[in-house]
Amino acid sequence: MSKMVAMRERLKGRFNKGEALTIYNNVRAGGGDIVEFCLQFMYDDDVQVVRKALWALSKAGNKEIMRLQPLYDRFVDLAMSTDNSSVRRLSLVLIERLELREEGVRTDFLDFCLEHMADVKEAPAVQALCMKLAFRTCALFPELRGEMVRTVEAMEMEYYTSAVRSVRERILGVEKRV
Repeated sequence: MSKMVAMRERLKGRFNKGEALTIYNNVRAGGGDIVEFCLQFMYDDDVQVVRKALWALSKAGNKEIMRLQPLYDRFVDLAMSTDNSSVRRLSLVLIERLELREEGVRTDFLDFCLEHMADVKEAPAVQALCMKLAFRTCALFPELRGEMVRTVEAMEMEYYTSAVRSVRERILGVEKRV
């Protein structure tokens, strides 16, 4: 049985935080390529395999996460296209850890983040990550930064969890210091 088939079987099995870390460490220690692992499993037909592979990738250190930079657009596409909230959240976690470059800003992704940060039906972690990513994107463009702050200020916080309220307060706090 090939390594990737064996890895897929592990990803299909029971999974917890420890297993996610173990799989990540196995990829890293076994001389495996984190990019190859990602490409192999982020498009799997089994959404649970995708979710668990992304969870394992989220355990990577910052230096190794940067090796995933060439996959930025693929993570964005996955986050915007999946119906699975966990896959969306984990994709956004990885996107947040990647470098955002002005020349790589995607307006469709900014629109997605603005929509999902305010969607009360969305998972709170996704809302918070979308708010962070939208602010980070808008911070690159002075003409968008003010609009983003006004949007965040206008959100009626009684409909949101403490996680979303906390991100909002951090954004507004950063803005006051600028």
